Order: sequence, then C-alpha cells, then structure tokens
Amino acid sequence: MKKGSKLPQTTKTRDEQPHAKQGNKQITEKEAGDVEEMSSPRTPVIYEIVRRLGDEEMDRPITSLWWSGVAAGLSISFSLLAQAVLQSHLPEASWTHLVTSFGYSVGFVMVVLSRQQLFTEITVTAVLPVMANLTLASLWRLGRLWSVVLVANMAGTFAAALLCTFTPVLTPELKAAVLDIAGQITNHTWMEMMVRAIASGFLIATMVWLIPSAEAAQFHVIVIITYLIAAAGFMHIVAGSVEAFFLVLNGHLGVLPMVTDFFVPVLIGNIIGGTALFALIAYAQVMKEI
Repeated sequence: MKKGSKLPQTTKTRDEQPHAKQGNKQITEKEAGDVEEMSSPRTPVIYEIVRRLGDEEMDRPITSLWWSGVAAGLSISFSLLAQAVLQSHLPEASWTHLVTSFGYSVGFVMVVLSRQQLFTEITVTAVLPVMANLTLASLWRLGRLWSVVLVANMAGTFAAALLCTFTPVLTPELKAAVLDIAGQITNHTWMEMMVRAIASGFLIATMVWLIPSAEAAQFHVIVIITYLIAAAGFMHIVAGSVEAFFLVLNGHLGVLPMVTDFFVPVLIGNIIGGTALFALIAYAQVMKEI
C-alpha cells in the first residue's frame, strides 16, 4: 500500500444507519419505520378519521344517501334470514341461541364492508363534526342526513319483509323460524326495549370507532360486536324493523303497537347510546388535543 493512501471505507446504507438508541441497542431507520407502521393510531387520529367520514356523509346528495340507505335496509334483512337458517337446522337446546346469534352478523358485514348507509352508524360519525362546529348549518346537515337515511333504511327493511311474506322466497320451515325469532321483540316492556337499545347503539358506535384501526381485522370486529348484540338480546332499530314489519304483515302485530312499543323506544335508545353516550365520550377524549 502506498504511503498516504487511505484505507477503503465501507459505506452503510440508509437502512443500516443507526437511528435511535433503546437502552444499549441501536435501531435502524428502517426498524424505526416498522415501529411507526405497527403502532396503533393515536386516539386523535381515529377521531379525525371518523369525523371526516361524517363530514363526507353529510355532504353527499340526497339521492345517493337514499339508495345507499335502501340497500342497507335490504342487506340487513339477511341477518334475520341467516338466524332463521341456523335455527331451523339446530335442535332446541340451551346453547342454540348462542349459535344462531352468529347469523345476526351476516347483514352487518354486508352493510359495513360495502359502505352502505346505516342509521346507527351515522349516529356517531355525523355527530362528531357537529360537535366540533356547533352551528345551525351543522345541525341542519345532521338532521337531513339522519332523516333521509332512517326513512331509506325503513323502506329497505319493509321491502324485504314484503318479499319474504308475499312470495315463495322462504320455505315453510324458514318462515316459521323467522316468525319465531321475530316474535321475541314483543316480549319486552317499553323501558326494557329502550335500555337494550341504548346498549346496542353504544356497541355499534364502538364498532365504528374500532374499524379505522382494525385494518385487515374489520370483518372480525363487525362479527364480534354484532354477535354480542344478538346474543345479549339488545335492540337495533334497523335490524329489528325487519322483524317488526314481518310480524305486522303476517298478522302477529298491529301497526300502532309496532310504532309505540318497538319503533319509538328502540329509536330513542339507539340515538342515546350512539350519540349522547359514545359520541360525547369520544369527543371528550380528544377535545383538548384537536
């Protein structure tokens, strides 16, 4: 080697450069990126995702909201159908309800993953932007969204009930199972219906909050949350309206009792659970950070 010549120095790639120290160890920039990627999003990030989703929903044209809501009402009817299929093939036992409750998740998976408009989802997504900017214009946008989606959901569930009642789409065994499951909504008092609906509204709002960070596990989040609603006997205004309309159309429930003893308490409960409880708590978590 010639005098004065320098030894060749190896160059480290960017990924090999030490980035930060953890105790006595160093991690590379690539590893630091992996840490960032694998970390759960902070609560303000989840809040902002849900809030922006609510803003987008309130800005959609009425026609889009309507047909998306009708589609959600039709899709959610498959929750009742799936439960009936399971019940008609299972023996009567103490565990039967725990198994048939898995069928309840089918309609919700269809609705949520296809981004159809479901009233109980928007009780939290649409309320967050209103709470962040409480004005008459925001309240008008919220009322517009809620009313269009709720009526559209009811139109979809009523159409599904009509189809199941006046066409041979269901076998006699399935129809009997549907009537048996639907009849359970008449076994509760007004107050029981409302309190059970509060729990359901809170759980659906929780599901909406969990989905942004669930990524590939969204399916499992939807199934677990909605299974719990069915297994515990909680009340959901949209899924339950399929059962209520089916009972009315088959002469097992009057229109007035359906409105006063089912629709009113369950609607109030779902709104309280999704809005007054969950949305307020979600906003309170981040109001000093946003």
